[in-house]
Amino acid sequence: MIKLRHTLTFLILIAATLISLPVQAADKMTVLLDWFVNPDHAPLIVAREKGYFADAGLDVELIAPADPNDPPKLVAAGKADIAVSYEPQLHVQVEQGLPLVRIGTLVATPLNSLVVLKDGPIKSIADLKGKKVGYSIGGFEDAILGKMLSSAGMGLKDVTLVNVNFSLSPSIISGQVDAVIGAFRNFELNQMDIVGKPGKAFYPEEEGVPPYDELILVANKSSLGDARLRRFLDGVEKGTQFLINHPDEAWSLFIGAHQDLNDELNKRAWAATLPRFALRPAALDKARYERFAVFLKEQKLIKSIPALETYAVELP
Repeated sequence: MIKLRHTLTFLILIAATLISLPVQAADKMTVLLDWFVNPDHAPLIVAREKGYFADAGLDVELIAPADPNDPPKLVAAGKADIAVSYEPQLHVQVEQGLPLVRIGTLVATPLNSLVVLKDGPIKSIADLKGKKVGYSIGGFEDAILGKMLSSAGMGLKDVTLVNVNFSLSPSIISGQVDAVIGAFRNFELNQMDIVGKPGKAFYPEEEGVPPYDELILVANKSSLGDARLRRFLDGVEKGTQFLINHPDEAWSLFIGAHQDLNDELNKRAWAATLPRFALRPAALDKARYERFAVFLKEQKLIKSIPALETYAVELP
């Protein structure tokens, strides 16, 4: 009996000691999105809402930028830990001297596409000769369009380019242009269908453009030794797995956190994006990145091709 009392006393003391110890604070991380929150960011939102980041000892803040051009620059300047960005943008910014490196992938296929009206006169790439093509941002979109046109024996000189800013769907629906380049296949196509003007997409990766990662996660080169990065990617992977296994429950989590996105367009975009998420966010396809760098150099968007490990890595 005495021995039992001593054991109980000891256990009580241990419990009291544990209770009195300070709870270890989670490591804070700042992640800058590429745009306002949308279904492209689903793995991040789900990982946060399911507590996968918290389980990894992370307090992750997801921030939508005021200017979508800023996130990679802020990470390069050490003002944030991670930015959601684009593979084509990474290649160009690395050549400009920004100390950025790809550490993970969110969307593992191109989303960019060339869109026309489904019931319109454009049935093939060749039908674009002499037509107007709208675009939002010059440079990469021009390069994609030029390569796609070359598959039909044409070039940019065979079309008239019209800057429609970010009004892609409205410009083609109104007849301002005959086609648009840079339309995201998971959004613009659904948007056009909802308003009764369905579109048809021509996919760059089927018209001579090497496939690439659309949305990636970039960090500052100097932070590659930061253990938080790998823990963050593990959380993203768990979020992606939950998305794939439980899409309806994941959607409920998503709109629960962002109720303003509970509409028909985002529901459709959610379903359209689901099969495009990287199932292994940390994995790096080296040959794919090198092949795409060659394409960018051929299109004169970059002047030289640096060693892959200087701008894209797979964290241990």
